[in-house]
Amino acid sequence: MSKVGCLFITGTGTDMGKTYVSGLILKKFHQCGLSAGYYKAAMSGNERRSDGSLIPGDAVMVKEMSGIRQPVEEMCPYVYENAVSPHLASRMEGNPVEFEKVQKGFEAVCARYSYVTMEGSGGILCPICQDERELWLEDIIKRCHLGCVIVADAGLGTINSVGLTAFYMKEKDIPVRGIVFNHYEPGNVLHEDNRKMCEYLTGVKVVACVRDGDRELDISLEALKSLY
Repeated sequence: MSKVGCLFITGTGTDMGKTYVSGLILKKFHQCGLSAGYYKAAMSGNERRSDGSLIPGDAVMVKEMSGIRQPVEEMCPYVYENAVSPHLASRMEGNPVEFEKVQKGFEAVCARYSYVTMEGSGGILCPICQDERELWLEDIIKRCHLGCVIVADAGLGTINSVGLTAFYMKEKDIPVRGIVFNHYEPGNVLHEDNRKMCEYLTGVKVVACVRDGDRELDISLEALKSLY
């Protein structure tokens, strides 16, 4: 795994666009001819196929956006139907997350691809299991030795949410390698000031800004690779 570049994608909360940004990242790697894989420990809020099996929605979205050929079956070891935090979904559905299984799947993806993007569930303070064992999202990040990018909404309130997320991660010794603004509007005074203030507050660079409808990530390949 020493030759594999890995990066964790977290957000300032749920529905910040982590999956969309992950898809754009994988797309850039794929279009540049680089071997890239996706992984997520636990997915909640998924629909069922006609045979009753669950569709890993985030994995399908990333695969379709990026064009990678990675089978969705190897992208996520825990898939839940209920649209709640993984610790609650797993309790409701009787399938608690075990770190050993998450780690085994992650290592398998790392053995096949040169750049591995691992997406989190919700925000950084997401509980993954609170039953037989206690497992938080930060535990997975640290035990997999991952650096992180924070995905945040570009609009009102992001200074607070980015600042709190970055400060918490630094307190927990989790490397923060960059920030990505989603729903960004060039020329919007608020969005542009938020970008400056978040960089000033956290000491972390906003490495990319994603506008609504973007199909490409506005970052050079070399800059993207440097995050891994």
